[in-house]
Amino acid sequence: MITIKLIADLHTHTIASGHAYSTINEMVAGAKENGIKILGMTDHGPCMPRGPHIYHFANLKVIPEEIDGVKVLRGVEANITDVNGTLDLPVEILRRLDIVLVGFHTGTGYEPSTKEDNTKAMINAIKNPLVDIVVHPGNPEYQVDSQRVIMAAKEEDVVLEINNSSHLSRPGSKESCIEIGRLAKQLGVKVVLGTDAHYSASVGVFDKALEIAKEAQLEEDDILNASFDRIEEFLERKTRIKKLIKDKYKV
Repeated sequence: MITIKLIADLHTHTIASGHAYSTINEMVAGAKENGIKILGMTDHGPCMPRGPHIYHFANLKVIPEEIDGVKVLRGVEANITDVNGTLDLPVEILRRLDIVLVGFHTGTGYEPSTKEDNTKAMINAIKNPLVDIVVHPGNPEYQVDSQRVIMAAKEEDVVLEINNSSHLSRPGSKESCIEIGRLAKQLGVKVVLGTDAHYSASVGVFDKALEIAKEAQLEEDDILNASFDRIEEFLERKTRIKKLIKDKYKV
């Protein structure tokens, strides 16, 4: 049996998200304890009820790029707020972040709709060149056409997530996550395994996501966060694109 070793957790939340329970230093300690070398600090966008103000993201530069030997990516889990793929942070903020995750969340502007509208909204968000990763695309509450989404992700160099916490917060996700994993592998699109950790001890705990990866017959080469070099190359590609974007670009 192939063992998949993950060295990064790119989807986590601190107390700033309003419904998480650890500080960034505590999350770093959790990462270090579980062998994680790169930590994505990706608090929810400001449309999340009781979530962080826009100033939180504007001021992320005060967070060191490395804390206690762990590389920290200062980012966001932005909310898709309408069928046009609009995000809840402006361009001038998104451009400054190390990593931009996007996804659907009820109560943030875009409520579950038809499969067609959900697919359009997700693909439109994927087409935004500031976007790096789509989180929990297997959420059954927001059903999408997986093949169309994956093809859009391939075209735009965006990665799709298999979310470790969906078995708790989005029950019924497993089968669609397996389908996404299998299709992504067939179409040559990388996936990322994310814990979506809201507590420090959960950082780097990928047990459920690894089960899905196994059932989808994914190997290390198929997973972005199984390689430090793969992550660095991906982020460098995306950064080059972001540097070319003018402020007039409308999210």
